[in-house]
Amino acid sequence: MEVPWRQGGRGRGRARPGDGLAARVGTAARPPAPRARDGACLAAAGISSERASGECRLHFPPQSRPGWVLRELSSQKKFDEIKKANQAAAKKLVEDQFSSSSEDDDEDAEVKQGKILAKTFTIYTSQTDGDASELERTRQYMNEAFQSGAMTCLICIASVKRNQAVWSCCGCFCIFHLVCIQKWAKDSLFLVSSPLTDDDFGKKDYPWPCPKCRFEYKRSETPSRYYCYCGKVENPTLDPWLVPHSCGQICEREFKPSCGHKCLLLCHPGPCPPCPKMVTTTCHCKKAKPVPRRCSAKEWSCRLPCGRTLLCGQHICENPCHAGDCQPCPRVSKQRCICGRQTAERLCASPQWQCDQMCGKPLPCGNHTCEKVCHAGPCGDCPRSGKRSCPCEKSKFTLPCTEDVPTCGDSCDKVLECGIHKCSQRCHRGPCEICRQEVEKQCRCGKHTKRMPCHKPYLCETKCTKIRDCQKHQCRRKCCSGNCPPCDQVCGRTLGCRNHKCPSGCHRGSCNPCPETVDVKCNCGKTVIKVPCGRERTIKPPKCKQLCSRPPTCHHPTQEKHYCHFGRCPPCRQSCQKALLCGHLCPVSCHDEALVKQTGLHQSSGPWEQPSEPAFIQTALPCPPCEVPVPVECLGQHEVSPLPCHSANPYSCKRFCGRLLDCQNHTCMKECHQVAKLNSSADGKKAGPECSQCEEECTRSRPSGCPHRCVLPCHPGDCPSCLQMLKIKCHCKLSILYIECL
Repeated sequence: MEVPWRQGGRGRGRARPGDGLAARVGTAARPPAPRARDGACLAAAGISSERASGECRLHFPPQSRPGWVLRELSSQKKFDEIKKANQAAAKKLVEDQFSSSSEDDDEDAEVKQGKILAKTFTIYTSQTDGDASELERTRQYMNEAFQSGAMTCLICIASVKRNQAVWSCCGCFCIFHLVCIQKWAKDSLFLVSSPLTDDDFGKKDYPWPCPKCRFEYKRSETPSRYYCYCGKVENPTLDPWLVPHSCGQICEREFKPSCGHKCLLLCHPGPCPPCPKMVTTTCHCKKAKPVPRRCSAKEWSCRLPCGRTLLCGQHICENPCHAGDCQPCPRVSKQRCICGRQTAERLCASPQWQCDQMCGKPLPCGNHTCEKVCHAGPCGDCPRSGKRSCPCEKSKFTLPCTEDVPTCGDSCDKVLECGIHKCSQRCHRGPCEICRQEVEKQCRCGKHTKRMPCHKPYLCETKCTKIRDCQKHQCRRKCCSGNCPPCDQVCGRTLGCRNHKCPSGCHRGSCNPCPETVDVKCNCGKTVIKVPCGRERTIKPPKCKQLCSRPPTCHHPTQEKHYCHFGRCPPCRQSCQKALLCGHLCPVSCHDEALVKQTGLHQSSGPWEQPSEPAFIQTALPCPPCEVPVPVECLGQHEVSPLPCHSANPYSCKRFCGRLLDCQNHTCMKECHQVAKLNSSADGKKAGPECSQCEEECTRSRPSGCPHRCVLPCHPGDCPSCLQMLKIKCHCKLSILYIECL
């Protein structure tokens, strides 16, 4: 659709196909505003117009937009999408620079890490006069937070990066991904509560354990948000000048064991160090004067004898000043037994003891004696006195203690061992017989019945086909009651480390993390770090501070000092120092093992074959040309310039020669050139045969009154006398004479 408007009031212009979107709709190119007649025309065409700030904007209805407008809008939309994608990629790239414990291996990273640690420990060391010996354990946790791959989630066996949400166990201080520990807690609670019925579910707060130390947490303690180590800040921001996952504030967690003080370090991983505060306290036995000591070591001993009375009541504690109760008295003394018949040497700490003799004292009945073993106090009444029951306990008799109770003659009726039937014998002494009645018995699993004696158990041969609680194996017990025991097989599944199998009993859900650790060593084996099993294939070897001991592979007697490493040694950067043909020493870096690209080794069969990567070989390169500056004089002896030794030859300085020609008036205008010396005593500024010949006219000034030029070419010395004939009139102008100019 073409849009007409007036331009300068002298005709109508049309939007050209080559104009941009702004020029077409009038946003960038600013034509004169449409007149009333043009506005009516535009309104009839379905196009609205606005006039603001001296420009006319045209708005096309969506249904009547021309094709070029739609194409421009589509291109703008694509451009915006690509712009957003590039911005997201750039943001991700910046985050990845800080995402891992993986740090740069250069010295700058170590210096930066040292500054962060010093900043974290500043407040603590100010309380201890610079003593940081108690911070070694905390320093180890912080170094692992900085070191590449040292922080590993034991659930997914992956590195914990700087920008990932984490959770730290308060028992072992091990760090896990937040999503991993949430899934672990959910699975653990499900496995514990799955055997419960619907009525019992949720009535008890079953705990879930830490994957490493098995410290138990309540269901309500399942982490749901990402906090820093001290728990003050939710979703701590990523700061390259702070410990990863730290908020940078003072920790202020209570010391364990609690002493009333709080941690002074900045927010940090691992346990808090011992309390550094100074308190005044006395020793355990309270005999020494109070002295100022560290709060973490306020319990102390004066090493003097304790002196407290022991439990025996006869001796005092002779141990050095100690905490807690005194130990039992270690001395030996003669002590009587409870009944007083025997005396023995025994530890003073246990004065009460019994001998092995029966009491034997006569009872009040006068017929029997006490049958109790060594005891204190009165023996009591005769156990056969008073009313006594018959064996079936249906009848009671009052008889002297010297007579036995007779049987009553009634049926026994005691419940037999089967728990169903009663004894059918008459009242008798001793145990009842086994139940011999025949009954219809059902087996334990309830699938079969059989008539047999009541006292015999009935077990069928049917094997249970129920799945045990591991949800993998069948019970396979004969005649199982349905309450199948836990699976007795070993799990045997490969753990996440891919090196070991699960040694636990067969179970549901995920296996516990591998408890093993693996040593990762440097190349020389002197530096070792321990990592969780399975991480040894992906973690970087530790930095070794030992110097590399490999022999040099170039012509130098010793190689440059560098630290222990894997792979080939770095290229030698020492000066070559080989003697060149000119006598100078080669000053460039050693080039005995230079990488050279090989070309033309493989000819492709056709355009369909993918080009292979270039191959590089290690070879010795020849020494480069000598670049030592040597003073060299130019051909015309105008200057002396330093030139590289390999190109130290006479040269042209590009100036004019400047030697005085034979005419003694002009100099040689040739470019600097070589001049042969015919005589060794000749002047060095005199022109030689190679110089140009003067072809100029003589330009010397003539004597006064001579208007003629010298007829000779440029020459040395004075010009000859002028012999030109002049016509001269006399004073009266009547006679004319012809005379020479001179």
